[in-house]
Amino acid sequence: MRILVLGAGLVGSAIVRDLAADSDFEVTAVDVSRPALERLRGLARVETVQADVASDGAIRGLVGASDLVVSAVPGFMGFRTLRGVIETGKNVVDISFFAEDPFDLDELAREKGVTAVVDCGVAPGLSNIILGRVDGELDRTDSFACYVGGLPAVRHWPYEYKSVFSPIDVLEEYTRPARYVECGREVVRTALSDAELIDFPGVGTLEAFATDGLRTLRRTMSVPFMKEKTMRYPGHANLMRVFRESGFFGATPVDVDGQKVKPISLTSKLIFDQWRLKEDEEDVTVMRIVIEGEKDSKRLRYTYHLLDRFDRETQTTSMARTTGYTCTIVARQVLSGLFMRKGICPPEYVGAAAGCYGDLLAGYEKRSIRLEEIVEENSF
Repeated sequence: MRILVLGAGLVGSAIVRDLAADSDFEVTAVDVSRPALERLRGLARVETVQADVASDGAIRGLVGASDLVVSAVPGFMGFRTLRGVIETGKNVVDISFFAEDPFDLDELAREKGVTAVVDCGVAPGLSNIILGRVDGELDRTDSFACYVGGLPAVRHWPYEYKSVFSPIDVLEEYTRPARYVECGREVVRTALSDAELIDFPGVGTLEAFATDGLRTLRRTMSVPFMKEKTMRYPGHANLMRVFRESGFFGATPVDVDGQKVKPISLTSKLIFDQWRLKEDEEDVTVMRIVIEGEKDSKRLRYTYHLLDRFDRETQTTSMARTTGYTCTIVARQVLSGLFMRKGICPPEYVGAAAGCYGDLLAGYEKRSIRLEEIVEENSF
């Protein structure tokens, strides 16, 4: 089978390598960056193509006889890219974190007979899959809380942070209003607000704050209390609030010595290099999910813990592993026919589909990703 991967960055390259390890697949990796593609040259069953996916007609020209497309482009171009793939009639698994509503493409996907799995990373992604699966087991689901973060293994001043996916998407998390569900109604929080400290075994004390991570769950799940928070080392949220409130994340150009400059462009130029993982640096991914509900008149709490570390053997970041391998496992489910639903399919649909969650866990185990589940009975 032929698989087209759009984007060969940190996560995209991990997706390419994982798919190419399967002798049943031939993979074409596309990126505008020659250095990104050079890192993939020489891999068996991998072809590389340098191209700008955003250019007119590029996607249709690239798709060809592909059996499946994986979109791993930055969020700002994700929606347009997804629409372009769907228009070709190809099934697609997408990890891009775009601001637009993916369901705006549902009618088009159904018309084309396309299975389009969106937000298929770790969170959103794995978190949605878990909720979809647990909600199907419970008679009633009352609450869902997700705490997640990608962090450098070693803290360095001043940011104590390294971006393990597209840095511009990180800044988007810090500026986009965070939407929760409380008492069955959507409420809006300012990003970086509602901070709390959480002790995470194996890592220490982390700071969790509001981000807009529920995404499709607000529409697809009838759960009266839902929230997602991003985790960083303590102090990071306040520092980013200072940047934001001082205007450094603004998109409106300001006059600097007679030149019009977007503050966000200058900020990105100054900090992104400092946020990049160096060759000798490693990362960790942490996630805690708590779901409460009722089954057979019993009050149950499901707690999930994920702690994944940089893979020294393959030199693959933990965020690339947890995001990319979730994507590749679901991509295989689509290719094999295990998941066949048509239209826009957020990951909670995958979690609710028979056999998909167990297959995901088997795929994780094969790749040494360990997800711990604890189910407890609670009193009312």
